[in-house]
Amino acid sequence: MIRPAQILLLFVLSLLLQRVPAYAQSPSTFTVKVTGKGQPMLLIPGLSCPGAVWDETVAHYQNRYQCHVVSLAGFGGTPATGASRDSLFLRTVRDELLTYIHQNRLNKPIVVGHSLGGFMALWLASTQPDRIGPLVVVDGLPYFAGIMMPGASPARVRTMADQMRRMVTQASPEQMRTQQAMMMRTMITDPARQQVAAGYMTSSDPATIGQAMYGMYTTDLRADLARITSPTLVLGSWIGYKVVGATRETTLQNFQSQYANLPGARIVLSDTARHFIMWDDPAGFFAETDAFLGTLVVGK
Repeated sequence: MIRPAQILLLFVLSLLLQRVPAYAQSPSTFTVKVTGKGQPMLLIPGLSCPGAVWDETVAHYQNRYQCHVVSLAGFGGTPATGASRDSLFLRTVRDELLTYIHQNRLNKPIVVGHSLGGFMALWLASTQPDRIGPLVVVDGLPYFAGIMMPGASPARVRTMADQMRRMVTQASPEQMRTQQAMMMRTMITDPARQQVAAGYMTSSDPATIGQAMYGMYTTDLRADLARITSPTLVLGSWIGYKVVGATRETTLQNFQSQYANLPGARIVLSDTARHFIMWDDPAGFFAETDAFLGTLVVGK
């Protein structure tokens, strides 16, 4: 027989459970390592890279900022999850990062993102503009398919992205190693760093990579940029793509076109660094980022 005291206890527990916010749940798509103190800085890596890609950046900033370094599930040896292999992977990352910011009471964190991480920084800031501070987008774009397939219809992009997803998911380890060795030569100058990045890729979960690529190519944030109120620095590269006909002028035009709805963004193209700008030209990367952050009063 249930006693009145037990009924009262169950009633109180039900009230408490109703008051537990959704953001108290642990994220399913990433882990975070926190280092340093000061204004929060969220650092998001690019495709297949773990948070370790930001080690030199953390060393540079940890005495001025509290660095929250994200490692996405399935990337660079970080274990994959059911959520990372789902077609809504990147959307879930976005939602769980916003939850993380809220749960940990990060007051308008600076968000630094490389490639996919830069895309995610723009998505965070356009989804909840009042919660996100300054953005540093490192060779990232609001619409990746716009570079490969200018003017393509959404249906055509989805078909191409789905084919890409299946190819990546079904690729053998040897095919992945060969592909990455070729790709990293266009993205990184230092051969030793090329090997590190290729290692990240081969230790990543193919299904997660496929879902991430699909999400990036089928999500167009260009119109949403108009909602962003964060000061934004965009660091771009072009020399790695000269082999496919890119010039400084055409690359700058591409960036300006993609960021047309964010006219306050400062766009800076490197003439020496390839895609991994923070590795290829750390002095230039820190000079631009320090100057940008030094002009701002963040967290207000």
